[in-house]
Amino acid sequence: MEASCAVHLLRSRRILGDVTDPPAPEELEAARCSEASDVVAGSPAMTAFRQRTRLRQARWREAHGHPIGSQPYTPRPGIDPRPVGSRIALDYGRRTGANLLTEAAREAARRRLAVVEREQSIDHQRLWADLLSSEALAFNLFGDLAAEPRRADRAIHTWWPDAPGRVSEVRFLHSPGRLDPDWLNSLRQFDVAFVLDRGDGTHGIVALDVTYHERLKPETPKPENLWRLRGVHDRSGAFLPAAWDRLHVRSDLWSPWLEHLLLLSMLQHPSGAWTWGRYVVVHPASNIEMADMCARYRAFLADDATFDSVSLETLLSRGVLPAATVRAIRERYLLA
Repeated sequence: MEASCAVHLLRSRRILGDVTDPPAPEELEAARCSEASDVVAGSPAMTAFRQRTRLRQARWREAHGHPIGSQPYTPRPGIDPRPVGSRIALDYGRRTGANLLTEAAREAARRRLAVVEREQSIDHQRLWADLLSSEALAFNLFGDLAAEPRRADRAIHTWWPDAPGRVSEVRFLHSPGRLDPDWLNSLRQFDVAFVLDRGDGTHGIVALDVTYHERLKPETPKPENLWRLRGVHDRSGAFLPAAWDRLHVRSDLWSPWLEHLLLLSMLQHPSGAWTWGRYVVVHPASNIEMADMCARYRAFLADDATFDSVSLETLLSRGVLPAATVRAIRERYLLA
């Protein structure tokens, strides 16, 4: 991708110049968007981003006449539901698919949920009712491409011109094999995977992690799986010598590392079925934590051919998604 994560970070800071100040408390309260989890200690800009994206979803919901959702999503004995402006009512969301912006996105979600991959875990409530759901954003962004293979192929080769082969399939919430030591022996998955037919019996893959409102949270990879992580990490040749010591312990880089390793395990699979791949993080330019994460992660790579990052704005600007979809995504997701 033409702009590196570091450039995205600089752009993010410029963009946030218009939205640095958080919404007024009374504004958040009125929209049922006052959530303590949106406050990021020591980062006023990230706090403003999280509060403003939540408020934007609430206003989008109101403007389109969708009923407000709650916490919890469904009533529980002894718990009074609390209205949440950035959610829609769960039963309504399931019935109408209102969290998904196009019929192609809704059809892609229905098709995916009709298939059960081994050991999969999908939060159906969040997909149908949480307007901040990055899974819903993934379907909204790429549902049209799942419905039109030729458009998908043109899109991938516009965004990543060096991707070899032809797009033959678009998969959502996909893993080649969860808890399978032939892969990564983990539960990690890709939000979207574009499968490329290379014409020689093998395949390539562009695997995407789609983020929106997310913030960074340090975690520690499971110690009992370090043997497999180390094997994939070392064999890949993608990392600098110091990377293992930094990445296998408690870190806020654990998510891109594990999903990148999942992709690398595909390229190392004994079948030889996967001969090219790239793992890509998608994030709004104004999510400065995601942009910073990408820049810091890339610094541990000796070879970044299998890793990339791209802003949501860049994907939308390339003229390969339907104009109506681009307008709908901009209206709903992007801060002014």
